Amino acid sequence: MNIPSSISTLLAGIVLTLFSLWYGQNHGLLPVAASQEAPLVDGLFNTMMTISIGLFLLVQGILILSAFRFRQKKGDETDAAPVHGNIPLEILWTAIPAVIVLGISVYSFDVYGQMGGLDPMDHSMAHAMPANKQMARMPGSAIAATLDANSVTSVSNTDPAQNPDAALNVTSPKIGASPDKQGLSPNLVIDVMGLQYAWLFTYPDTGVTVGELHVPTGREVKLNISAQDVLHAFWVPEFRLKQDAIPGRQTELRFTPKLVGEYKVICAELCGAYHGAMNTKIFVESPQDYDAWLQSQQVASIDPAAVAINPATMSDAQYLAPYATDVNVSPESLHQLHQAHAHSMT
Repeated sequence: MNIPSSISTLLAGIVLTLFSLWYGQNHGLLPVAASQEAPLVDGLFNTMMTISIGLFLLVQGILILSAFRFRQKKGDETDAAPVHGNIPLEILWTAIPAVIVLGISVYSFDVYGQMGGLDPMDHSMAHAMPANKQMARMPGSAIAATLDANSVTSVSNTDPAQNPDAALNVTSPKIGASPDKQGLSPNLVIDVMGLQYAWLFTYPDTGVTVGELHVPTGREVKLNISAQDVLHAFWVPEFRLKQDAIPGRQTELRFTPKLVGEYKVICAELCGAYHGAMNTKIFVESPQDYDAWLQSQQVASIDPAAVAINPATMSDAQYLAPYATDVNVSPESLHQLHQAHAHSMT
């Protein structure tokens, strides 16, 4: 029985659509979704995968069918009938991709905005930059960022206990008090600084600065991201997070961790010779474990020399021992100085 070509085309279209929908939702190409926002990106990726598979199979199917159906017949040396164009067909194959690209673009910006991405229409940061700028340089930097002169700190005149960034020879723009785009205050705000070739994470509420990111499950986290020297990109595949770190400008991302575990933080922007080594880890912990870690960091950041100790019960050597260690003076040298001082007094 001969099946009409219109029915064959309809059946082929149904099979193609069903297969594209199935594979687009069951490709298994993405890593585990470790944040509550990951399904937003997964939905966008699955939609793009569904459309891509459908278009790929359609185009390849038409090419194979055309090559078979319009192949040269044996003994036929004539030319085929000339084709001078098909305006309706050209409009169709131009309009369909244009509509698809426009739809994906709108969908992408919506997902990006929900995750607190950079607003291309927001010029507040650009207008806020004063005319008087100072160059912030680091050894080995390929490009120096232009930062607000008030944000550049002199390391030699800064107490490391009050400014951990200065102790690490890092100068950063003032980050933090920016209005939330969604109008809601996040549970946890963390400042992220990218520099060649490391990530620094500062918890403004506690003053803790560390080289690895710790976050609790079930709490919304807002990352204020900037760069010290050149362009970097903050990327956590399991969280579906990827955001540029731009010198002199703050970007942000929001996410809520949901799976306890250890995940990689990768720089996804070529930033120099050791770009491949610029990665660290993000630890997602239970709220109790996170609080314990934060308390341990606060205790560790306290200067041991500032702990209140009764010097009346300590000898000179014991009292000066912490300071001697800081300036690389041995206890024996202190003892000799003490003896020399006692002998001169007699």
